[in-house]
Amino acid sequence: MKPPKSFWQLVVLFLSAPIALAATNILVWPSPPDPARIAFTQCIQQPADAGARQSGVRRFANWFSGAAVGNEKLSKPFGIAVDDQGGLCLTDTGLNTVAWLDPSSKRWRQWDRVGDIRFSAPVAVAKNGSVLFVADSALGAVIAFGIDGKLRFRIDHDLERPSGLAIVGDRLWVTDVQRHCLVAFDLKGKFRSRFGKRGVGPGEFNFPTHAAADRDGRLYVTDSMNNRVQVFDSNGTFQAQIGSAGDASGYFGRPKGVAVDSFGHVYIADAAFDTIQIFDRTGAFLLSLGGSGSAPGEFWMPNGIAIDRENRIYVSDAYNRRVQVLRYVGGQ
Repeated sequence: MKPPKSFWQLVVLFLSAPIALAATNILVWPSPPDPARIAFTQCIQQPADAGARQSGVRRFANWFSGAAVGNEKLSKPFGIAVDDQGGLCLTDTGLNTVAWLDPSSKRWRQWDRVGDIRFSAPVAVAKNGSVLFVADSALGAVIAFGIDGKLRFRIDHDLERPSGLAIVGDRLWVTDVQRHCLVAFDLKGKFRSRFGKRGVGPGEFNFPTHAAADRDGRLYVTDSMNNRVQVFDSNGTFQAQIGSAGDASGYFGRPKGVAVDSFGHVYIADAAFDTIQIFDRTGAFLLSLGGSGSAPGEFWMPNGIAIDRENRIYVSDAYNRRVQVLRYVGGQ
């Protein structure tokens, strides 16, 4: 075996070795002596923690004034997503802002308005190419704008209180927490379809909040007050249910964010118990991590989850004012 050629190759080898992780003081789940599956990586409390860079002029101005312009601390990170290039997208409902970390330039771009539209309660974000989609529950709309900050369009029809977003192919799926349904639009904002109504049966909802998609185009929808996540195909046909009401492993108190890694593992945040639960592709419970607190690996109302192609797991830890970054380090 040839020695690694770069620092990042060393990092990949390190993170792919559960036994080595368990032998150090790195926080892992489950606890040793079981093989590590999830490892804690870092906390992001301000843009610099995520690797955002500032110009020399800005750094000097901040040093001179004692300010932190462009590197302000997070207030209430809420909606979260990762784009195809690994760029981090984040909404902050404390600051009512939307941010994107450009992975190529490491520039942190942040908006509190787009044109004449000022964000009021930006609760979810998704990105397709150079366009960001933001669900603002107070405005009752999805705002689409470019990374240049220019408004593309506003979707304020066929929606009442949008709360979650997922892009599947050429469709933008929006959860409507007030109408208890999912609505599909094309990527130019044209209405395409809708399914769901209030109820407890398959395909029915009681305040759906979050949505995510896996590599095969299946939709995972947090049916919050029904204490479950429902799974649908790309056409909205019911496939399966994960979890139900309860306070034991595999059950939920208040499920929130949902995401799927490259192995098909399903990660679901529970804001009632401040945990992240992991299930396999059949819905069988695998692992729970976290708990209430402010230490690394503890949460205070975890909300959104996003997972990149390298299986880094980003969790918006809302009331701890941070994003926690974990990583899947186990096998399939």
